[in-house]
Amino acid sequence: MHARSALFDVYGDHLRTRGNEAPVAALVRLLEPVGIAAPAVRTAISRMVIQGWLEPTMLEAGRGYAATEQAIRRLDAAAERIYRTTRREWDGCWHLVFLDPIRQRADRNRVRAGLGWLGYAELSDAVWISPWPQPELTGLLGGEGATAATATATDFQPAGLPASCWDLATLGEEYAEWLERVREVEPVDDHDDPDEAAFAQRFSLVHEWRLFLFRDPGLPDELLPAAWPGREAAAHFTAEAERLKPGADRYVDRCLQ
Repeated sequence: MHARSALFDVYGDHLRTRGNEAPVAALVRLLEPVGIAAPAVRTAISRMVIQGWLEPTMLEAGRGYAATEQAIRRLDAAAERIYRTTRREWDGCWHLVFLDPIRQRADRNRVRAGLGWLGYAELSDAVWISPWPQPELTGLLGGEGATAATATATDFQPAGLPASCWDLATLGEEYAEWLERVREVEPVDDHDDPDEAAFAQRFSLVHEWRLFLFRDPGLPDELLPAAWPGREAAAHFTAEAERLKPGADRYVDRCLQ
């Protein structure tokens, strides 16, 4: 687990409802149970400030860092996908993005990675597709200095062509393997500090589940296989996240005090 990714999880899963800010000492304490040392936390904070995700602020407890507006928008979008807070009805319309040529390879790779995170897949060279309109698309392209034309389509030949742009077979295997592994967890009450154990377990659960966002486009249910392992995995994640939340919240509040 990288410190930068872990900090995103802390701000998104715990600090989003606690003012989006925390003292440096509290951030260090929060990441200690998941095996991230203080020097790595401080280095990651510095890099996230340079990248525009965090900004320094003075708190009663001392120097701290707050999530920027850019970070808050990304965290809210991620939370919506992680916890599936919005149920969407698909209208059968596919959204297409026709990328203009991007000369620099590094810029091109960043745009491709960003499109994948938003849930797009490459239909053909420089043509990307998603079943949903993605509000963050304009910000992504503008931030990278990229331009594109967009369009919508409903008819494809063969009809299953768009869904085949994603490797659903491999993704389904990953969901099944993850579910088998995370079902075997040690009871938090067996630890000296059950709240810390609940925080660590929930943190790892959310962190691993968030990684699926980079691979799962969130296709409409009617486009998924009948026995799609992602459904059972999502149900387990939701139940475990709720079960561990009270203890995790108590530990976070302790660290922030």
